[in-house]
Amino acid sequence: MSEFDRSASSYGQVVGQAVAFSGQEHAFFLRVKADILAGMLARQGLAGRATMLDVGCGVGLMDAMLGPHCGSLTGVDVSSASLDMARTNCPDGDFRHYDGQRLPFPEQTFDLTFTVCVMHHVPPADWPGFVREMARVTRPGGLVVVMEHNPYNPLTRYVVSRVPFDKDAVLLRPGRTRALLREACLERLEVRHFLFTPLGHALARRFDNLLAWLPLGAQYLACGRVPASGATGAK
Repeated sequence: MSEFDRSASSYGQVVGQAVAFSGQEHAFFLRVKADILAGMLARQGLAGRATMLDVGCGVGLMDAMLGPHCGSLTGVDVSSASLDMARTNCPDGDFRHYDGQRLPFPEQTFDLTFTVCVMHHVPPADWPGFVREMARVTRPGGLVVVMEHNPYNPLTRYVVSRVPFDKDAVLLRPGRTRALLREACLERLEVRHFLFTPLGHALARRFDNLLAWLPLGAQYLACGRVPASGATGAK
């Protein structure tokens, strides 16, 4: 049984305890990320109709927030116990087990493929293949998005240190994540930092947007677009 199978039933509680010092519940941080992805869909003209894939979906808490913003949402994970909970938390999603190596979908299937705070659990030697697989299953012109903890933020490191299933985590620097997207032949690369404060009002999110270039936010996203030719670094 994997660590995430063992912790599936207590996942939300464990993370909630780790972030409680911020004054916010776990759901707040999920909502910020879900809103960012929803905004990306809206800018692409895909709100309400995009096909999305969540790689490493876990127990599906964020997927439940994303459901109203897309046409279909699929999640994959290596943890069967987590997938069982995801099907309960997000009944409209399509959740499938995968081996952590090859995504079980044909090429060019999804409009937006994303992964949220998953790659720090992947062995560094497997990072390039992980990103290439995300690119492989994304349609020409579609987006590949990686959201990760920012290792330059001391509070992020504090939270990671308090989560038992993060004990072997290897945090990715934003520049490294961007390089992985480039190596997968993605284009129009972007890195954006967010969660500079744990405040929930709209002004705080505007503050995030103004400082998105500054590598001090608690988390960041790196994204790239699949070329119109469909040519990526997938093998």
